[in-house]
Formats: sequence, structure tokens, C-alpha cells
Amino acid sequence: MVKKINHIGVAVTSIAEALPFYRDQLGMVYEGSEEVADQQVRVAFLAVGESRIELLEPTSETSPVARFLAKSGPGMHHIAYEVDDIVAYLEQLRGAGVRLIDEQPRRGAHNTRIAFIHPKSSGGVLTEICQAGDSGAEATH
Repeated sequence: MVKKINHIGVAVTSIAEALPFYRDQLGMVYEGSEEVADQQVRVAFLAVGESRIELLEPTSETSPVARFLAKSGPGMHHIAYEVDDIVAYLEQLRGAGVRLIDEQPRRGAHNTRIAFIHPKSSGGVLTEICQAGDSGAEATH
């Protein structure tokens, strides 16, 4: 079962250029940045209540975020829902005929486990399922 909206991913060409709007104009709390090398992305985390906005900057021209930016420009990239047991949740989705991008969870930022649902199964919205890591950190992409 989905516990909450964990975060909304926003694709940007530059975290340094985008961050001041979210932090200074909107007043969100900047929680730091992290690079997720296997996803070729740098992520900046901004708290909004119990959820986050994640600014996603590609670190390679071939990354999925770079391809998104080339096709669509900056903007909302995905929405992430937090679950307690990602493996069981993926099995449930698969059993319901939901098209998955990730058949098995993979590593996300903050030592989380993540998997993506194909937009064709979720009304055109790239959807992430995430589970908090062993450290107890909130799940983020």
C-alpha cells in the first residue's frame, strides 16, 4: 500500500540555477545534494512538509534525465510514492498487468530502493515506487 507521496522529481539543466527559486523564493528547506552515478544524475533535495522536491540534473548527455530535457525541456519529471515493501508491491503491480520499467528494485539516493512504472500504465506520468533504506533515511530518488 502507498504510504505517501515521497517526492516530485523536477528535471533541470542546472541545479545551481534552479535552486534559488525553490529555496529563496518559495522558502523550501534545502537538505543537500547527492550524485547517483548509475543513474547519471545529480539530485538536490528540498523539503516540503513530509515530502520533497528533487531537482534532477543530468551528469551525462546520455542519461534518462538528459533525454527528457532534450525532448520536453525543464519541468516535472516524475512523482514518487513510498511503500513499506517494494518487492511485494512490484509483484502486486506485475500481477495486475502494470507495465514496469524496473522489474526489480535498484539503488536510489539516500540508500533507498526504487523502481519505475512505465508512463503507459500510469496515465502518461512517469511513476516511481520507493522504499526507505536500511539507514532509516526517507526514501528519495
